[in-house]
Amino acid sequence: MGVSFLSTTPSLIPTAPQPSSNPRHSLHAGTIRCNRIECDGADEDRFRRRDVFKCVGATLSMELLASSGPSIEMAAAADLIQRRQRSEFLSDVKGTFFKAIKGKPDIIPPLLTLALNDAMTYDKATKSGGPNGSIRFSSEISRPENKGLSAALNLLEESKKEIDSYSKGGPISFADLIQYAAQTAVKSTFIASAIRKCGGNEEKGNILYAAYGSNGQWGLFDKQFGRADSQEPDPEGRVPQWDKASVQEMKDKFKAVGFGPRQLAVMSAFLGPDQMATEALLAMDPEVTPWVQKYQRSRETVSQTDYEVDLITTLTKLSCLGQQINYEAYTYPVRKVDFSKLKL
Repeated sequence: MGVSFLSTTPSLIPTAPQPSSNPRHSLHAGTIRCNRIECDGADEDRFRRRDVFKCVGATLSMELLASSGPSIEMAAAADLIQRRQRSEFLSDVKGTFFKAIKGKPDIIPPLLTLALNDAMTYDKATKSGGPNGSIRFSSEISRPENKGLSAALNLLEESKKEIDSYSKGGPISFADLIQYAAQTAVKSTFIASAIRKCGGNEEKGNILYAAYGSNGQWGLFDKQFGRADSQEPDPEGRVPQWDKASVQEMKDKFKAVGFGPRQLAVMSAFLGPDQMATEALLAMDPEVTPWVQKYQRSRETVSQTDYEVDLITTLTKLSCLGQQINYEAYTYPVRKVDFSKLKL
């Protein structure tokens, strides 16, 4: 005779939906049934242990969900509020950066190199350095490898004053400031390229970038909002002087932080004020040449997808080397509304 799990354990599994004392969080699962297991010979009426455990586990899980429903909903709501706060703040930050660099094409290369050099202090052996904002210290920004970057840092310091004035969740860290300024600078070059392909028509260029550009690829980069600032300069000797380094020295440094010839080629705009001159140097190396050519061809296309996507991917990884992201950074308590004082 077949055995029904329902008939043997009525206390664990209800055969009908149970009324809940809290209708807002009631479960409408109905009956949970474990079908009879068809076996041969004498084992016909026996369950396998794993099937019993599955039934019991499903029942207990549903009971736990029912009892913890209000807590889970409150936690989910709080998480949504914090995500919205961070998203809105980051959107305002980007707007501030766009205004700060608009009409200043000469500031874009040093902004990119500033972000690169702040991140390239990362040391895998000691898990120290990285994009932690330490480049803001006078003893670090004055190093030979950071020559010519003071103007970019000054612009960010001015932007920080404006950003901090409207931030509801505390001042923005220099570590975040530097990396998101670089993101804005990169996006501005993408948009500028689209505008050039539209004969200089800004409106059409923006439409072209919105339709074919890589704007949707920045999701992971935007989530990494919450880097902490270092309280001291990073050690010297970790970042090459890009304008004096050989291609092999560049490759060695990129390899030390987990990158290869592909990432070196796609980051050419970060290595100096003249991207074409940098790429001409990189193209002298047989390992880097194919990637340089690939990205040059990509930049000639309407969407320049290969170049943009690989650059975003590399910058995303670079911008969090050795960092622990605080995903609650820049959030703030929401003031409760006293409905008893509302006049209807």
